[in-house]
Amino acid sequence: MAGPSAAPSPPLLRLSLPALGLLLQLLTILLFATFVCYGRHTSAKLWHQEELRLPNGSSSPPLQNHFDLRYPSFQDVHTMIFVGFGFLMTFLKRYGFGSVAFNFLIAAFAIQWSVLIQGFLHSFHNGKIHVGIESMISADFCAGAVLISFGAVLGKTSPVQLLLMAGFEVTLFGINEYILLNLLGAKDAGGSMTIHTFGAYFGLMVSRMLYRPHLDRSQQREGSTYHSDLFAMIGTLFLWLFWPSFNSAITAHGDDQQRAALNTYFSLAASTLATFATSALLNEGGKLDMVHIQNAALAGGVIVGTSAEMMLTPFGALIAGVLAGLVSTLGFQFLTPLLASRLKIQDTCGVHNLHGMPGVLGALLGALVAVLATPEIYGEGMADVFPLVAAGRRTVAFQGLFQLMGLLVSLGMAVVGGCLVGAILKMRSLGAPLDRQCFEDQIYWEVPEDHHEGLQCLEAVSTQEPDRDATSA
Repeated sequence: MAGPSAAPSPPLLRLSLPALGLLLQLLTILLFATFVCYGRHTSAKLWHQEELRLPNGSSSPPLQNHFDLRYPSFQDVHTMIFVGFGFLMTFLKRYGFGSVAFNFLIAAFAIQWSVLIQGFLHSFHNGKIHVGIESMISADFCAGAVLISFGAVLGKTSPVQLLLMAGFEVTLFGINEYILLNLLGAKDAGGSMTIHTFGAYFGLMVSRMLYRPHLDRSQQREGSTYHSDLFAMIGTLFLWLFWPSFNSAITAHGDDQQRAALNTYFSLAASTLATFATSALLNEGGKLDMVHIQNAALAGGVIVGTSAEMMLTPFGALIAGVLAGLVSTLGFQFLTPLLASRLKIQDTCGVHNLHGMPGVLGALLGALVAVLATPEIYGEGMADVFPLVAAGRRTVAFQGLFQLMGLLVSLGMAVVGGCLVGAILKMRSLGAPLDRQCFEDQIYWEVPEDHHEGLQCLEAVSTQEPDRDATSA
């Protein structure tokens, strides 16, 4: 229980959070009741009509349900979203509750809203959205993009701001994904463009709009401790282990899915070695930096997202992983401080280094591998990976061009959308913490007694410096 010295919540949060949370849940319930129904692989009636009637009047065994094939991948992706991303953000020494639980909150809302948005765009038939295991995986993918953006503003936003950001971002994510996959015909199995690039640069633009010139007042709480870094490493390991499932979850069954898992597997292994080597090289005395290991080691999963199901080759996946680990580690060492000082982008978790740059590189790699595709390499499998090329409607050169166009669209949607949403989130009524209250659980949570010690230092600082609203920039 919180003691008498507990910090008060920001004004109106006691009313605004319950009001917004219940309103959003009521809205989703009404929309689900109106538009959402079980798909043919989920409905008791429709599934049993799938049986093939034989000429003699007997019926064949039921067709294989997609649930049996997709659910193991869904379990892995689901674990990444709620455990991997959540614990990866617990490196902040006084923001563990907020890292894990706000991750939980916005992901739970995002998957519901995403089912609606993606359903209207992809699976709307006869006035209904048909849901099944594929829509569950797609919703988790969308939640992943939102959580990437969350990493850029971690510790500096209220739960009300985060829920609003999630609602807007899910909508923009669905539109961007529809443009890339349906209108442009781009391939992006593991989401280098739709998930990582979009989520990272959307979050960075929101962070830019919410820039805090006096964030150094919370500098004593922005760092990590031995145990908080250890908890964050748990998230890293969960993400690292399950990333092959993430990149292969929606690919065609068989060789495509196995190839996506293998490419990711090799790339992650290579990015890990490259990260350790680069980290030791950059730091004085050859010591390793835990921030590099927690994040850059995962960049190998991001860079092969677009090309995961393509014929990247095992050695190509290793090269991609090395490049991702190197670029990501260098980004943490040199680019993150520059973003804050020169561009006024305060990237709490370094999403630009783990998701942004590797996502862009992954999109470029996908375009290159698409241009190099030939019938001799793919054979009959060309129809699975590049159906428009196999149908003769597009050359591989044009496929590569459309892959590049997909990257530009994702960047444009992320930058413009992030700026607009960030401007909305600057409203004073949304309960954002003051500059001197950032990265502090006690602002929004009932915390154990041993957590109150840090509040005394916070209050001592506040008596010497005037309060500044988070939106004063």
